[in-house]
Amino acid sequence: VDEFRARKDLIMSLIRDIPTLHCPEPKGAFYLFPAYDHKMSSEDMAAYLLDKAHVAVTPGAAFGPSGEGHFRISYACSREDIKKGMIRIKEALEKL
Repeated sequence: VDEFRARKDLIMSLIRDIPTLHCPEPKGAFYLFPAYDHKMSSEDMAAYLLDKAHVAVTPGAAFGPSGEGHFRISYACSREDIKKGMIRIKEALEKL
């Protein structure tokens, strides 16, 4: 439990450093569901992040129409992988 809390705190701090992402604090599992400010579908965003950042996320639209403009990302990986992935996401989003 302590390790997942540390991972959640880490990924939340890294998301807060990305001005175009907005994410409430998760209450349950080990997923985040950030909204983004970019004008693209969640499917296009997921494909973009996979192609440019080499990070797999789930399009928000997979969770219904209200999920559009979001993506789901897991923090059930090492803290090092969280750091690397979030740096790559930040760099990719800065290019949009």
